[in-house]
Amino acid sequence: MHAAYLTRSEAFHIADFYTTCPRKAQFHTDLWCYFTVQNCLLDFGRPLVKIFCPLEWLPLSKPSAGDYFHMLYNITTPFLLLKLIERSPKTLPRSAVYLCIITFVMGASIHLVGESINHRLLLSGYQLHMSVRENPIMKNLRPETLIDSFELLQYYDESLAHCMWYAPLFLILFLYFTGCFTVVKAQKTMPISAWLLLGPSGLYYWYLVTEGQIFIPFILTFFAMTATVVHQKRKGFLPDGNGLFLLYSFSLSLVLVTIWVACLWNDEVLRRKYPGVMYIPEPWAVYTLHLRDKHMTLTD
Repeated sequence: MHAAYLTRSEAFHIADFYTTCPRKAQFHTDLWCYFTVQNCLLDFGRPLVKIFCPLEWLPLSKPSAGDYFHMLYNITTPFLLLKLIERSPKTLPRSAVYLCIITFVMGASIHLVGESINHRLLLSGYQLHMSVRENPIMKNLRPETLIDSFELLQYYDESLAHCMWYAPLFLILFLYFTGCFTVVKAQKTMPISAWLLLGPSGLYYWYLVTEGQIFIPFILTFFAMTATVVHQKRKGFLPDGNGLFLLYSFSLSLVLVTIWVACLWNDEVLRRKYPGVMYIPEPWAVYTLHLRDKHMTLTD
């Protein structure tokens, strides 16, 4: 009967052993590889497929190839996020994770519809570097109240959908990051596979920030990660390979965003669409302003 009970001192020793002994927290090469590839292919590559896929294959009255990419993204990304949460060394609040996943799927689905219609407008001459009312194809639209409908579509696509899509995504990544700390020296470095994925991962987050116009949620998440590192370091913990990969990916994307803004700082046309201090032009607005006519000439 005595063996079934532990003294307070023995219980503290056992708890101390489990908190200080080296735990195996390997870099999730498979998940990060799947996550990076599907993000670059299904999200970053989606507009490219829409541009280069011949209209004869998928007419405008049917979903485009990019729309199918978006549908697949809306399925695979929540699945990979859930698998990532499952591997977190720290038990995360399930209710928060589930609410984030549900909101993410809803926001991405709203964006799917809005972007599909915007793509058809783009093929009709819509200029992404202009506001809805300034666009030439809207000038002769009758009745004029239809413009309000397109502005509502723009709000759902560019504002509401992006907020419901990216805010939960960054929150899930941050929650996962809070569990990526260790006292083991060997786990405080990134493996070669992580360094190979760092470039594509940082480039993708740059695309999210610029095209999604979500610099504020992004920078708040980055600051929260940095503050967590400082807090945990005081306790003797440092980020493991997975935590470093996330932190370095965000850092690289921040550098890329800075370079992007610096290169387009004096563009007067883009300045009219993105007034104020928060000047971060969208890549596809730059495309319609400077590159689309050249692309059309080459294809003709």
